[in-house]
Amino acid sequence: MLPRILLCDLRFAHVQLGKLFNGLAEVVTMDSPNRADFLAGFMPGGKYAGTVGVYRRNVISSARIGIFDKEIIDAISPSVKWIAHNGAGYDEVDVEQCRTKGIYVSYVPGVADDATATAALYLVISCLRHFSYGERSLRALQWKRPISAGATHDLTGRTLGILGLGGIGLRLAHLVHAFPMRVVYHSRRPKADAPDWCTYVGSVQELCEQADVLSVHVPLTKETTGAVGEKEIRAMKRGSIIVNTARGKVIDEEAMIRALEDGHLSSVGLDVYPSEPNVNPRLLEFPQNVLLPHIGGESYDTEMVREVRALTNLRDYLTGGMGKDLVPELRDMAQV
Repeated sequence: MLPRILLCDLRFAHVQLGKLFNGLAEVVTMDSPNRADFLAGFMPGGKYAGTVGVYRRNVISSARIGIFDKEIIDAISPSVKWIAHNGAGYDEVDVEQCRTKGIYVSYVPGVADDATATAALYLVISCLRHFSYGERSLRALQWKRPISAGATHDLTGRTLGILGLGGIGLRLAHLVHAFPMRVVYHSRRPKADAPDWCTYVGSVQELCEQADVLSVHVPLTKETTGAVGEKEIRAMKRGSIIVNTARGKVIDEEAMIRALEDGHLSSVGLDVYPSEPNVNPRLLEFPQNVLLPHIGGESYDTEMVREVRALTNLRDYLTGGMGKDLVPELRDMAQV
């Protein structure tokens, strides 16, 4: 009898799925319309009973069954031993509860770096030049009447502050260097692979003081929640811009909106929000803002690579007892 794996929202890699798992596993597709049905499926005799591995991504499966919190981890733990998460950010999986239940969690770091950095670049350009605002003005048959050239700026010579010079932040640094923009960054420590034209600063406060545009690229953790708050935002120059393609809760949203209301921030470019898919309606009151529905890391090319890599992690577990790309918090489990 083949081991069972459960797919929660596979979009593109169906041919690759067959090549990876034919003859190796019974593949079951998650069809639960809600959380209660999903939990019931793991009961003895349920449609997901005996599942040893789960493939998941944040978008559609989360909308139907919610995040993989303690309740879900406890329900699946008698049989599930590996969760293959399709994404670089895995804050929707309760990793510590997985440790308690002996469940490995893999992720796909680096795959969406280019796609997400490209989205961040678009937000930087559109906030500085009001291109999104201009398109919406044209579509409303107002031509460019609402647009003021005096409120727009070129990228060349402006300072971009990057909070978190990981894969995405570094890729964005290379993209804006073409203009060029001046690049300063803050990470937990200076990056050995940072180009010589990226200047390290020792605190978020100092980063904000220097930046014309602050772009956020840190994962959501207890330490980074609210990392850009009232103090940091007010340290920025009047008329500056914040771009966020990381996680909404890294920024104090109320402090950010207050700064928009009194003009301390000229605009924000956001692809992420604290309570997705809900968006604070007050953000919509500022037509110069550029707001995307968390699509920065999504393209066909990137999604295909991410799906295959996540599935390969699960396949490697089934064939060898251990997959690759374990989340950092659980890597010690592989050494036991």
